[in-house]
Amino acid sequence: MNYLNKEYHDRGIKKWAGFYLSEHTAVQEKLTNERHEVNPQKQQMDPQEIASVVNESILKNKSIAIQIEAVDQNGCYKDDVVGLIVGGDELGIYVNDTKVDFDEIRNIQFISLKKWTHLTDYN
Repeated sequence: MNYLNKEYHDRGIKKWAGFYLSEHTAVQEKLTNERHEVNPQKQQMDPQEIASVVNESILKNKSIAIQIEAVDQNGCYKDDVVGLIVGGDELGIYVNDTKVDFDEIRNIQFISLKKWTHLTDYN
């Protein structure tokens, strides 16, 4: 006795394509939105303004956000380099583990980073 149906053709992985969980679609939607997010062009600062912010950041241990002059292939600015200045040399500074040359800095601003203990609301 042959129990196999010779007419049935298994579509393989294609039959599971419609079974996405809501978490999967939410993550996909978030990634799509992030790809379409554009960083606005910030005001070009002169070297004296940049040096002033860098010096104050080092002296007072303040966090900064730096917009780099470079743009991607679509002409959009990359995400800001964010963090504390941890060192430097005659060519630039190190923000956390990222080297930023002085001639790459378009804009630099002080920011306040939230502590992880203040991110969750327990109300």
